Amino acid sequence: MEPVVYVLLFVTSVVGLTFIVERGIALRWRRVVPTEIEAAVESCQTPEDVPMLRRVCQQHNSPASRLLLIAAEHLAWPKAEVLDAMQTRARHEIARLERGLVVLEIIIGIAPLLGLVGTILGMMTAFGNVGQAGQIDPTELAKGISLILRATLMGLLIAIPSLIFWSYYTKKVESVALEMESLCDEFLRRQYRQQTQSRKSKT
Repeated sequence: MEPVVYVLLFVTSVVGLTFIVERGIALRWRRVVPTEIEAAVESCQTPEDVPMLRRVCQQHNSPASRLLLIAAEHLAWPKAEVLDAMQTRARHEIARLERGLVVLEIIIGIAPLLGLVGTILGMMTAFGNVGQAGQIDPTELAKGISLILRATLMGLLIAIPSLIFWSYYTKKVESVALEMESLCDEFLRRQYRQQTQSRKSKT
């Protein structure tokens, strides 16, 4: 059984490393909120600029651009309905950004437990052999315990980096979500202000 635990620990470490690298690439700031999108929102001052923003969003596919496209394509709707549509889309985008973090969270929990299982199995084997032999060699027992505790160490060495990256990525998702919210809020506020001013000028 003990070799099986080491195999599971190895698989766990590979899976954890894979998701750490994959989320690191996926959550790069400029991949979520491209510089071109920020510049387009800043340049979009009037309703006449909206087609330009739409083109830029279509050229630079990202979570921020998909949210802004929802807003740009439904400006004829009441603001409350546009906000509802954007919130629904935002939940989908946040879920996509958080994809994989649950795997790291699971690894944080199971890696130390797998290490503990390996240690317990090794201890049972070691002390079972001592009981059968009928005598204890302290040197051999110490070496055996040292080898056995490697499973616990491996579990901790897998869990600790996973915890660090999980915490970092969770905070990063929160940060980019706030940035996307800020961009969309700026765009909508400006466009609906322009619509209100246009109506007043016509009356």
